[in-house]
Amino acid sequence: MTQSVTTHATVVRVPFRERFKTPEWLSGYLFISPWIVGFLVFTLGPFIASLYISFTEWDFVKAPEFIGADNYVKLVNDPLFWQSLKVTTVYALGRVPLGIAVGLAAALLLNQKVRFVGLWRVIYYMPVVLPPVAVSLLWMWVYNPDYGILNGMLWTVFGIRGPAWLQNEFWVLPSLMMMAVWGMLGKNMIVYLSGLQSIAPEMYEAADIDGANVWRKFFNITLPMMTPIIFFNLIMGLMDSFKLFTQAYVMTGGGPRYASLFYVYYLYQHAFQRFHMGYASAMAWVFFLILMLFTVLVFRSSKLWVYYESTLGKGK
Repeated sequence: MTQSVTTHATVVRVPFRERFKTPEWLSGYLFISPWIVGFLVFTLGPFIASLYISFTEWDFVKAPEFIGADNYVKLVNDPLFWQSLKVTTVYALGRVPLGIAVGLAAALLLNQKVRFVGLWRVIYYMPVVLPPVAVSLLWMWVYNPDYGILNGMLWTVFGIRGPAWLQNEFWVLPSLMMMAVWGMLGKNMIVYLSGLQSIAPEMYEAADIDGANVWRKFFNITLPMMTPIIFFNLIMGLMDSFKLFTQAYVMTGGGPRYASLFYVYYLYQHAFQRFHMGYASAMAWVFFLILMLFTVLVFRSSKLWVYYESTLGKGK
């Protein structure tokens, strides 16, 4: 007996909304599209454009003229380029270690059980939230040789007649270093405090049982445990020091006799005062390579002196 079998295909009806639903991957890209557009327009685009402009001569008015590596050759033969590099490097090498030491000392002090400790922390942190221009104007008054509070205190307390801090070739850089250390003290201190409070009290208790004094506990427990925080502040301090601009622009104008001619300020002069955009772009790329070199050296050296608890027992 022949049996006829009829097969019916199963038809699944997809709801109207599901048919036109945006795929999940497309939704993700749409959500981050503002960041992608901003990155392409304001970061990657200018980054590539500046590389091309560094090989041209361009004054904003005429079309860029390709001149090869002439701008880089001019840099090597420009004494003010070397002066700006020297000023910035000396400033960074003086300001960063000083900022690390003072910030750590303040954090150790405010990590003790003292009265109004919260108020003191707020006072120390206040300079961080002040605008750089306002801070510069304030310190111009402090450093004024005629009626500044610093020279007034030196004369009243010690009988010393202070120098013209910002008009003296020798004192202008130490003056700017001292101002920077004051300005960044609160920021560094907060980071150090978080590191200090993460150290297990049992480590100090064990050291007390062994009879360790304050200095031994500091050098054998506190300082090694704080090296990741010191490393972080070292990187941030180097970046801030090499990018210094506002203080040079507002307080010194690069003087006296180019003693405070910082690299970024000299770059700004070529770009927006003399309209040498090609030369300024070449300076920017040299600056980028120098910063990258410093950062790589610091990261490589960190293996020798930064202690991470997570590496304990892994033979690293």
